[in-house]
Amino acid sequence: MTTTAPEALAGNAELRTLLQQVDKRRHRKDRVMRGLIVAAFLLAVLPLVSVAWTVVKHGIERFNVYFLTHSMRGVFGGMDAGGVYHAIVGTVEITLFAALISVPIGLLTAIYLVEYGRGPLARAVTFFVDVMTGIPSIVAGLFAYALFAVILGPGVRMGVVGSVALSVLMIPVVVRSSEEMLRLVPNELREAALALGVPRWLVVIKVVLRTAVAGIVTGVMIAVSRVIGETAPLLITVGVIDSINYNLFDGRMMTLPVYVYRQFQQGLVPCTPDQANCIATVAYDRAWAGALTLILIVMLLNLVARLVTRFFAPKNLG
Repeated sequence: MTTTAPEALAGNAELRTLLQQVDKRRHRKDRVMRGLIVAAFLLAVLPLVSVAWTVVKHGIERFNVYFLTHSMRGVFGGMDAGGVYHAIVGTVEITLFAALISVPIGLLTAIYLVEYGRGPLARAVTFFVDVMTGIPSIVAGLFAYALFAVILGPGVRMGVVGSVALSVLMIPVVVRSSEEMLRLVPNELREAALALGVPRWLVVIKVVLRTAVAGIVTGVMIAVSRVIGETAPLLITVGVIDSINYNLFDGRMMTLPVYVYRQFQQGLVPCTPDQANCIATVAYDRAWAGALTLILIVMLLNLVARLVTRFFAPKNLG
């Protein structure tokens, strides 16, 4: 049975109409989904922008060179003086020492799970890492305090105790992030190196870690950002002090989260007649400026991590 030209033209017209309707439905669905994605993005970014703007707006007034280079030693009540230098020193030293403890342990654990781990031991390690991920920060602080109290006696307050508490929180994050990055390394690279007679440990160092260095550094920075703002474990293990202390192994130290907490806790400090240049809200102002300082330190650490990634990541893998 043959189809005449008018019938063919009519069939083509119906097909074009149907295709146009399908295209319209697709474009409509595409616009709806694109709108939902943009709305979800704005909904996620809005709290971040709001928090950042609030901290900058309230903290920029007192954020200056004097604030960054002076401690709270000799500052009482609502005196318009004092700074955050001692808290910056404590935060940087305690966090870096915690990273010095956590990164080797976490990275070696991840290498074991990906490259060597088989059987019940690997499953047990994975289970305990998952359990450690959900440990509350206050429990990590109590653990570190109890550990050092057994060794050095009750009432011990030192920066190294705070570093141990933070390392308990950092290790599972480093393990999980490093493990995922190591699993993304193609097996072909391992097999090619092993086929050339390279020892397994050298393959891990020269090939696997070299390939995954960008993701590993990012995971370490996520772990640092996770613990640098912790307050509860540092209140227990490090304590509070208004003077500058550079020694992690001797005496109390102040950290930025604890500094912000202490200043905000004071609230509106009443001024006495003998206090010159007294401002009732100065404690709130210091708290906001301390929070801004903490955010800037985290941003600086992330910038350093990006530079490390750019310099050490492999340029061509294909």
